[in-house]
Amino acid sequence: MAGTNLNFPFDAEIFNYDWKNTPDIRLTNMINSGAVVRDSEIENLISNGSNFFTVPFYDVLGGDEQVYNGVNDFTYDTLAGKSYSGCVYGRMKAWSAISFIKDFNSGADPMAQIVAGVATYWINKRQERLIGILEAVFGITGDADFATHTTNIASATATIEDENKMGATTIFDATVKANGDHSQNYSLAIMHSSVANRLANLQLLEFSKYTDANGITRNLPIATINGLTVIVNDGVPVNDSASVTGSKEYTTFVLGEGAIRFAEAPVDVPSEMARDAKTKGGTDMIYTRIRECMTPAGFTFKGDVSTDVGVPDSVLLASASYERKMPAKSIFMTRIITN
Repeated sequence: MAGTNLNFPFDAEIFNYDWKNTPDIRLTNMINSGAVVRDSEIENLISNGSNFFTVPFYDVLGGDEQVYNGVNDFTYDTLAGKSYSGCVYGRMKAWSAISFIKDFNSGADPMAQIVAGVATYWINKRQERLIGILEAVFGITGDADFATHTTNIASATATIEDENKMGATTIFDATVKANGDHSQNYSLAIMHSSVANRLANLQLLEFSKYTDANGITRNLPIATINGLTVIVNDGVPVNDSASVTGSKEYTTFVLGEGAIRFAEAPVDVPSEMARDAKTKGGTDMIYTRIRECMTPAGFTFKGDVSTDVGVPDSVLLASASYERKMPAKSIFMTRIITN
């Protein structure tokens, strides 16, 4: 309802609209690259509740062809199919603001600041969770075929050379190793700022820029390299205790078309405000809730979704919760570890 809530201009309908439509430039660029796909099929499956879904898929047609000579009969291969499963996770977050702060400090308005920052908070959390899911998938053990999707060129000796760092052909070499002649399907790289800065200094990477209201041009955390969209995020794994003293090992994730399937699940009340008149002379609260799905294409989710239907990160981001279902060569995910 339009108007005020707790003497604060708050229209839940408008707030929810603004929150959900606040530009997430990183997710937008991931989607534009084709690596992250809004999946309407998954969205339909989770639209009526539940926290688990299953999607069927068919195997690629195969088998040997036969000689057509007017004598031989046809033989038949049967089209086989499998399925993969995914989960919907639910998260919530609340913030509070003490009324006295606004009364005592002229011009201070902590609740207005909180409301303005809600969208950014959830955008950052989604980024963290995406990287956590990628870590989980690449942490799977005992899968020799998918192991070829990891390229580790970090030094194992006492010295570090240029060949141990990200270079002009490192990403291309890694994707060819993983997917062979299908490596051209890669479209997105997520890397640490130190790795991105090295590539920029080598004039291999170009940052996107924007100009603010004051006419000052700044770099965005988005760039391009050899046709790939680059997302710069310092949340990627960094090994501070590398084998070479004083060195760090940085993980870069490279994703191809449809590597991550994304869908939002409905939430009846995404946000609301309340007031506790007693605590600290009066405290205003805002509550926010989300339910969504990010699932890595080619893998099925086999974690426990019944003990806690919100699927905590201890389950969602565990390597034991994932198992590869599709051929490794058809999965467009690559991990590169460099100094």
